[in-house]
Amino acid sequence: MASRQDIIELEKKFWQTMVDRDVDTATAMMADTAIVTGAQGAASIDTKTFAKMMKEGSWSLRSFKLDKLQVQFTNDDTAIIGYEVTEKLTVDGKPLELTAYDASVWTRVDGDWKCALHTESVKGDPFGRDRVKAAA
Repeated sequence: MASRQDIIELEKKFWQTMVDRDVDTATAMMADTAIVTGAQGAASIDTKTFAKMMKEGSWSLRSFKLDKLQVQFTNDDTAIIGYEVTEKLTVDGKPLELTAYDASVWTRVDGDWKCALHTESVKGDPFGRDRVKAAA
């Protein structure tokens, strides 16, 4: 059975693939089709589509830091991890730092852990009031 630390290390390894733009390792860590949710909506993404997104994105992740990690096992082959992440990125050529709250579901498939779901919510007021004030 995997430990809490094993799941944390899987999540960190996946984030590091984004820093390194290591498409092969990232797609090998994904389920054949994964669900991704965030500010742009929810989507089912296969590994080929994900690889294209990594290669063609107008962003780069320079570094990340995971904090306040929570890990829960629903059975021996499924784990859920949630945490706060601080990301240092370059988006459209400009530096950006943000804090978000993320969650992933890892499931064991033929002995290997695969990410089947990833969500991200940018830190802020849950009703968007902080964004409304900024737009006014």
